[in-house]
Amino acid sequence: MLANLIEFATNHFILAGLFVIILALLIFTEMSKGGKSLSSREVTALINRDEGVVVDIRSKKDFDTGHIVGALNIPYDKLASRLAELEKHKAKTIIVVDALGQQAGTAARELQKAGFTAARLGGGIATWRGDNLPVVK
Repeated sequence: MLANLIEFATNHFILAGLFVIILALLIFTEMSKGGKSLSSREVTALINRDEGVVVDIRSKKDFDTGHIVGALNIPYDKLASRLAELEKHKAKTIIVVDALGQQAGTAARELQKAGFTAARLGGGIATWRGDNLPVVK
């Protein structure tokens, strides 16, 4: 099968090249959609310097199973109606956290449209736990 793929790519190099370009553009667009993606280390540094506020957009039930210390819980479906709660943190970076990093980009984009500086924890709380960083219940 790999031989067939290589043969197709060499015989139709223009189509193969276009496919690679479109795939790269799609990946770039998806990655830049929700603002900057931060690693666990970068999030920890922002929190320690008091330059970041963690907003966990998971449901209350999921939040109660374990969350980053000091995180605010504003479920994704209530984010737009609860933006006023974040006004006092407007000078800081709002770090959006979800379960796996799937909705955080969309939420960060909404926060940016509302005038906040927002970023997301790449990989969500699963990455945080995978890096053996503390969570509170």
